[in-house]
Amino acid sequence: MNRSIPLRLAALALAVPLAACTVGPNYVRPDATVTPTYKESGEWKTATPADQFPRGEWWRIYDDDELNRLEAQATAENQTIQVAAANYRAVKTLVDQARAGLFPAVGVGVGASRGNSNASATSGVRNSVTATVDATWEVDLWGKVRRAVEASEANAQASAADVESVRLSIQAELAIAYFSLRVSDSGQRLLDSTVEAYTQSLALTTNRYNAGVAARSDVVQAETQLKSAQAQAIDNRATRATFEHAIAVLTGRAPAQFALPVANDLPVPPDVPPGLPSQLLERRPDIASAERRMAAANAQIGVATAAFYPTINLAASGGFGSSGLGNLFSLSNRFWSIGANLAEPLFDAGLRKAQRDQTIAQYDASVANYRQTVLAGFQEVEDNLATLAVLKDESDVQQQAVESARHSLELINNQYKAGIVDFLNVVAAQTVLFNNERTLVILRGRQWQSNVTLVKALGGGWDAHQLAAVK
Repeated sequence: MNRSIPLRLAALALAVPLAACTVGPNYVRPDATVTPTYKESGEWKTATPADQFPRGEWWRIYDDDELNRLEAQATAENQTIQVAAANYRAVKTLVDQARAGLFPAVGVGVGASRGNSNASATSGVRNSVTATVDATWEVDLWGKVRRAVEASEANAQASAADVESVRLSIQAELAIAYFSLRVSDSGQRLLDSTVEAYTQSLALTTNRYNAGVAARSDVVQAETQLKSAQAQAIDNRATRATFEHAIAVLTGRAPAQFALPVANDLPVPPDVPPGLPSQLLERRPDIASAERRMAAANAQIGVATAAFYPTINLAASGGFGSSGLGNLFSLSNRFWSIGANLAEPLFDAGLRKAQRDQTIAQYDASVANYRQTVLAGFQEVEDNLATLAVLKDESDVQQQAVESARHSLELINNQYKAGIVDFLNVVAAQTVLFNNERTLVILRGRQWQSNVTLVKALGGGWDAHQLAAVK
């Protein structure tokens, strides 16, 4: 055999990749609607608070040691986060699977056979023993494999962003459950103090009834009011228990093995600076995930386009063959071969065109999904900015209403003791005060929930630039 032939084939194998191109569109991130300011930002501060804390641990702006401990446990042990992380690891392996197509596949084999080339003659029986090394390689002439690798890497980055979305969601859910529990504790303190006040009111009314200066109906009214407050206090304990159970599961614990002490107070939530609107594209993991899936869909167009071009397969084989093991590896028994194959489908009834059109449609859908995700992100920020601004004003007014109700009850109690008004006036004033105090507690809870939701809508402390390290 002419030795120049394999040399020329080897040179061709080296030259083809150098001349290879990558078909299909190169990815450019489409524009998305980004406004210069938030409509509902109002008088929000532009400075970022708590810069001394790690960006990822956004909950530290609340300066609550118990919450810090719970968030650390949830981040490490929450099972929903573990599922997302395992899914990411599975997707990441697809990158290596796609990248394997850039290299030859090499295999070894040994074989033994005994046969007769002439069925009528026993002298034709022969033994054959072989040991071979085979290599095959489809040259990535048009960038099909490279586009597949590009798509796999983008999908892996999207999966990494999905993990961050799940992590942020669980962290925010835990913070909301924690502050809801603290609101429940605040409500319990209000109910307990109300029960105590109603108990004193019942004792006062009973004494006045025994002294003949109050009607029996006043005592019945006082008893009814006390029992109603006691029932609400019992119901609130059940509400607290459900929040405590939710926190246990979020932190990876069984509810039976978890308990939180009663909180002493419920502070006003801090202001959360919304930052520049353009930062939302980098700080929300769901937006980053949608953008990476858009890049993957774009790469798939290149994979489908490469199917229109011919494929080149290189194959090489070498080894030893003999009639027995004794002299199998002698130089006289060696053999080798090398070759190339060029293939181009001529007719497929429009299959490849339909497949390419499918990838283009999928890319268009991913673009629309990306833009919708951006718009939804801005909506969530605007909604929570507006809600927090309204709740702040409402809470200020409600606090004034509570102070007025307390003063009113004090005046009416004095009038009742002096015999100027009957007990129904006292009951009405007590009910007004209780309802206003409870409304204030509920408003505080809504403030905390909207505050945490705003941080989540802003992406927490996550940053899309960390995806650059995901390969």
